[in-house]
Amino acid sequence: MDKTTTKSFAKGRPIVGEVVSTKMKDTIIIEVTRTHKHPLYKKIVRKTVRFAVHNTIPDITVGDKVIAREVRPVSKRVHFQVVEKV
Repeated sequence: MDKTTTKSFAKGRPIVGEVVSTKMKDTIIIEVTRTHKHPLYKKIVRKTVRFAVHNTIPDITVGDKVIAREVRPVSKRVHFQVVEKV
Protein backbone atom coordinates (compact mmCIF):
# COMPACT_ATOMS: atom_id res chain seq x y z
CA MET A 1 0.00 0.00 0.00
CA ASP A 2 1.44 3.33 -0.94
CA LYS A 3 0.79 6.51 0.99
CA THR A 4 -1.91 7.81 -1.37
CA THR A 5 -4.24 4.82 -0.91
CA THR A 6 -3.81 4.10 2.80
CA LYS A 7 -6.88 4.36 4.97
CA SER A 8 -6.79 6.18 8.25
CA PHE A 9 -6.21 3.74 11.09
CA ALA A 10 -6.48 4.55 14.78
CA LYS A 11 -2.92 3.57 15.70
CA GLY A 12 -0.30 1.10 14.63
CA ARG A 13 1.11 0.24 11.24
CA PRO A 14 -1.20 -1.59 8.85
CA ILE A 15 -0.14 -4.83 7.16
CA VAL A 16 -1.83 -6.65 4.28
CA GLY A 17 -1.54 -10.43 4.16
CA GLU A 18 -3.14 -13.70 3.16
CA VAL A 19 -4.77 -15.97 5.72
CA VAL A 20 -3.00 -19.36 5.94
CA SER A 21 -4.52 -20.83 9.12
CA THR A 22 -7.77 -20.39 11.06
CA LYS A 23 -7.46 -23.36 13.43
CA MET A 24 -7.32 -21.36 16.65
CA LYS A 25 -10.35 -19.88 18.41
CA ASP A 26 -9.78 -16.10 18.11
CA THR A 27 -6.45 -16.07 16.28
CA ILE A 28 -5.52 -16.46 12.63
CA ILE A 29 -2.12 -16.75 10.97
CA ILE A 30 -1.42 -14.46 8.02
CA GLU A 31 1.52 -14.39 5.62
CA VAL A 32 2.92 -11.07 4.46
CA THR A 33 5.13 -11.29 1.37
CA ARG A 34 7.41 -8.50 0.21
CA THR A 35 9.82 -8.35 -2.70
CA HIS A 36 13.05 -6.43 -3.03
CA LYS A 37 16.07 -6.40 -5.31
CA HIS A 38 19.24 -8.05 -4.00
CA PRO A 39 21.90 -5.32 -3.66
CA LEU A 40 24.75 -7.30 -5.25
CA TYR A 41 23.13 -9.79 -7.62
CA LYS A 42 20.17 -7.58 -8.69
CA LYS A 43 17.75 -10.51 -8.53
CA ILE A 44 14.23 -10.00 -7.19
CA VAL A 45 14.05 -11.75 -3.80
CA ARG A 46 10.79 -12.66 -2.09
CA LYS A 47 10.62 -12.57 1.70
CA THR A 48 7.66 -14.04 3.61
CA VAL A 49 6.80 -13.34 7.26
CA ARG A 50 3.99 -14.98 9.26
CA PHE A 51 2.07 -13.07 11.93
CA ALA A 52 -0.41 -14.28 14.53
CA VAL A 53 -3.39 -11.92 14.37
CA HIS A 54 -6.38 -11.51 16.69
CA ASN A 55 -9.58 -12.08 14.70
CA THR A 56 -12.97 -10.55 15.49
CA ILE A 57 -14.55 -11.01 12.03
CA PRO A 58 -16.44 -14.35 11.92
CA ASP A 59 -16.44 -15.16 8.17
CA ILE A 60 -12.69 -15.18 7.43
CA THR A 61 -11.40 -18.35 5.75
CA VAL A 62 -8.05 -19.60 4.48
CA GLY A 63 -6.98 -17.75 1.34
CA ASP A 64 -8.67 -14.43 2.17
CA LYS A 65 -6.69 -11.20 2.06
CA VAL A 66 -6.98 -9.12 5.23
CA ILE A 67 -5.71 -5.81 6.58
CA ALA A 68 -4.41 -5.95 10.15
CA ARG A 69 -3.09 -3.20 12.37
CA GLU A 70 -0.61 -3.23 15.21
CA VAL A 71 -2.19 -3.11 18.68
CA ARG A 72 -1.05 -3.61 22.24
CA PRO A 73 -0.11 -7.24 22.97
CA VAL A 74 -3.15 -9.51 23.16
CA SER A 75 -1.02 -12.50 24.20
CA LYS A 76 2.58 -13.68 24.01
CA ARG A 77 2.66 -13.87 20.18
CA VAL A 78 -0.34 -11.81 19.10
CA HIS A 79 0.36 -8.10 18.46
CA PHE A 80 -1.96 -7.40 15.51
CA GLN A 81 -5.74 -7.26 15.05
CA VAL A 82 -7.82 -7.72 11.89
CA VAL A 83 -9.29 -4.44 10.66
CA GLU A 84 -11.08 -5.59 7.52
CA LYS A 85 -11.30 -8.24 4.84
CA VAL A 86 -10.06 -7.07 1.43
